[in-house]
Amino acid sequence: MPSSSVFKACKNCKALVPLEQDICPVCGGNSFAKDWDGMIIIVSEKSELANLIEAKKPWRYAINLK
Repeated sequence: MPSSSVFKACKNCKALVPLEQDICPVCGGNSFAKDWDGMIIIVSEKSELANLIEAKKPWRYAINLK
């Protein structure tokens, strides 16, 4: 599993993006946390899990931001 040294998490939507990326491709935010725990990969925005975490787009998301 990728570590938090590979990705940073958008503080707005928790999308995981590469460290060198400046804008979140999911929500357009630009505030990130480098310290996060757990990863969920959403493959359908219509799934129950996507609905539970309010994911609007298939992507990889952090479970917790520290």
